[in-house]
Amino acid sequence: MHELGFLSDEFTLGSVLRGCAGLRALVAGRQVHGFARKCGFDFDLVVVCSLAHMYLKCGSLREGERLITAMPSQNVVTWNMLIAGRAPNGYPEEVLDQYDMMKMAGFRPDRITFVSVISSCSELATLGQGQQIHTEVIKAGASSTLSVISSLISMYSRCGCLEDSFKVFLECKNGDVVCWSSMIAAYGFHGRGVEAIDLFNQMEQQEKFEANDVTFLSLLYACSHCRLKEEGTGFLELMVEKYGFKPRIVHYTCMVDLLGRYGSLEEAETLIKSMPVKADVIIWKTLLFACKIHKKAEIARRIAEEVFRLDPWDPVSYVLLSNIHASDKRWDDASDVRKEMRERKLKKEPGVSWLEVKNQIHQFGVGDKSHPKSAEIDSYLRELISKMKKRGYVPDIDSVLHDMDVEDKENNLVHHSEKLAIAFALLCTPAGTPIRVIKNLRVCSDCHVAIKYISEISNREITVRDCSRFHHFKNGKCSCGDYW
Repeated sequence: MHELGFLSDEFTLGSVLRGCAGLRALVAGRQVHGFARKCGFDFDLVVVCSLAHMYLKCGSLREGERLITAMPSQNVVTWNMLIAGRAPNGYPEEVLDQYDMMKMAGFRPDRITFVSVISSCSELATLGQGQQIHTEVIKAGASSTLSVISSLISMYSRCGCLEDSFKVFLECKNGDVVCWSSMIAAYGFHGRGVEAIDLFNQMEQQEKFEANDVTFLSLLYACSHCRLKEEGTGFLELMVEKYGFKPRIVHYTCMVDLLGRYGSLEEAETLIKSMPVKADVIIWKTLLFACKIHKKAEIARRIAEEVFRLDPWDPVSYVLLSNIHASDKRWDDASDVRKEMRERKLKKEPGVSWLEVKNQIHQFGVGDKSHPKSAEIDSYLRELISKMKKRGYVPDIDSVLHDMDVEDKENNLVHHSEKLAIAFALLCTPAGTPIRVIKNLRVCSDCHVAIKYISEISNREITVRDCSRFHHFKNGKCSCGDYW
């Protein structure tokens, strides 16, 4: 365009910047920013908004926010950019803070605002705030907007309220494929694979909807967590043969997860080596995790070589391999892996659990004593463990993957973050109130057994969301059927 002698205007620059944002091309975006300054577009609203959008989409929050706050006046669009910029960059608490500030400044949220803040409630699993925002959605007349409906379905699901997700889905009279896919994903996340498949079959019968590749991703995920190997394999074939989609790496990763959880480790490895897309570190780590579940140390060593070749700096992979060695009582091998971690200065992500009580988030780490009620929690938890042992609970000391004596192992298990969070909830909420806890890592086998006993003794429904799915504990049983 410039070679032909045409000059850029604010709309040309806006379009180019949107392209940079879509490609996450920060360097190119900065070059366009420099060009805009030279051409005198520093204070043009279209260009400044496009620049801020580009910086926020590229993860450069400080530069994007500086441009927005320097504007002579704010409006709903600028507030939405601030909020939407933080949402995908790992700042859900700040999104909700910005939302409150937006309302205090006198601006009315719109559907774009609601999608961002509802998604942040999903990430934090703050049901109370999510319900409050849902009420505001209805008051604002945005409850029929499909993007908002899909966000609400996901939010209620990720907060542990599958029934509320389905209620929102049923109330949507003119839903699209995204709404249907969101509900299928919600069923999968809660381990309700059969219901997910039934809903997909209903969707196929309605001619106005056609499944997309995200729908099939949700179906594969649902099958993976419900031991539905044949059904999952069938869906992968269906998406290729009937719908003409080329499976992406995420679809193959879900399939490897399905085969791995099922115990078909060799089949999963063959799939990785034969698939038409290049294997990434995530798909190999998925198979390594399956080796941990099934305690296949020999296969794990081979898979770990592939993982470390692709990413030698990821602490998760080292922890996985070390734990596999430890569960096989190969303490020297486990020690060697941890030594390599120390030499590379890699640190394991600590286990953290949190829950919402009276619109406040309470967070617990392993052996955490920082909470104001720490002494009460510890005392109550020990009483609870005593009651559990009388009913047959035996601490799973094999799940403590460190070479220490039995008493120390038992003490370590007592203070796992999810047990502390549940004990706090039992102390601070009325009898019969459901308990919802979120954990950043996978629930260990001992905590899984322990929470079954706690749900029976306390007569409470306890929902735990770990890094991969929901567990609904009730009357001494878990919805996952011990398959997770």
